[in-house]
Amino acid sequence: MSIEIKVPPVGESITEVVLSQWLKKDGDVVEMDEVIAELESDKATFELTAEQPGTLRTVASEGDTLEIGAVVCRIEEGGAAAPKPTETVAQDKAAVAEDKAAAPVAERQGESYATGTPSPSAGKILAEKGIDAGAVKGTGVDGRITKDDASKAEKAAAKPAPAAAKAPAVASIPVVPGSRNERRQKMSPLRKTVAKRLVAVKNETAMLTTFNEVDMKPIMDLRSKYKDQFKEKHGVGLGFMSFFTKAVCEAMKDFPAVNARLDNEEVIYNDYVDVSIAVSAPKGLVVPVIRNAESMSLAQIEKSVVELATKARDSKLSLEEMTGGTFTITNGGVFGSMMSTPIINSPQSAILGMHNIIQRPIAENGQVVIRPMMYLALSYDHRIIDGRESVGFLVRVKQLLEDPARLLLGI
Repeated sequence: MSIEIKVPPVGESITEVVLSQWLKKDGDVVEMDEVIAELESDKATFELTAEQPGTLRTVASEGDTLEIGAVVCRIEEGGAAAPKPTETVAQDKAAVAEDKAAAPVAERQGESYATGTPSPSAGKILAEKGIDAGAVKGTGVDGRITKDDASKAEKAAAKPAPAAAKAPAVASIPVVPGSRNERRQKMSPLRKTVAKRLVAVKNETAMLTTFNEVDMKPIMDLRSKYKDQFKEKHGVGLGFMSFFTKAVCEAMKDFPAVNARLDNEEVIYNDYVDVSIAVSAPKGLVVPVIRNAESMSLAQIEKSVVELATKARDSKLSLEEMTGGTFTITNGGVFGSMMSTPIINSPQSAILGMHNIIQRPIAENGQVVIRPMMYLALSYDHRIIDGRESVGFLVRVKQLLEDPARLLLGI
């Protein structure tokens, strides 16, 4: 009896997935609940597990797009797992018998083999090295391939490799500077979804961006003074993201529209702040969420950022960890961006863009001084947030960052 393994439901808005990788091959024996494949949706990567022990029979191939409920593979039960150990035992017994006897005697014992057929142990060696038995000349009785023949064939097969490596040089194909080669690569589900959402946001929202700059010296001085004690007590470094997250949460108390969203003809205001943190993952941009950031300390925020960023890099984020944010913070400064206009993460109404820190001359108390300055950008949906609110919010964030004592005291 066999059962079909189908694509499981992975979220209300997800209708299809891509089979990104088989972790087990067709014909492999699998255990109950063993991970056999990875499925990639437009939001996350999921593991597909075996629902019973047995032998895997694949139906879909890597790269296939599958609808929810589609058959991915079958698992045959019963005697499916038995042949593999039996076959291994038989091969081991044959190998032991051959090793115990002298080579000429072994060949006489194998007279039933056809010419050019390898003995069990020789066949095992050739299979492991990927050498075709037809390319090996047997020296045993009636031309049979012995274990010694297989070992020598392994060595002989390694010699052509350098010649193959030198093949391009022999061909003398010139590499023309400025060549116009092209290559095509299918967009991943994540990339396709990001593209659709970004275009939709640009078309469906009245998006504007307002800018300001912040003197990062007070925060940098505070970090420099307490970073060792902070790391020793909390086990995590004190970064900039926790300060920006706290500043955003405090500023939203005065400007709640920035934390709201539009639902048809109604504006929904949230009394909590779920901050989405834009993270560059191997498969594209993802935005895991820090829940109830308004009630968290700097240390709790830093731990959440590290945990989510690590999961993003390892493609281990769950669907729940990437949905439901009310406001987004993105840091293009880590890539060297000096100024940009971030696009709103729908259905949110605003996004804050951080940029790189540059030593610049500014006027302070009538004197020109050099300060580490960062440009901030707030993109917002003008249907919900007015210009006064957007500018006031960003100014409030600037004030809190430039006076961290107010930020920590909540004043």
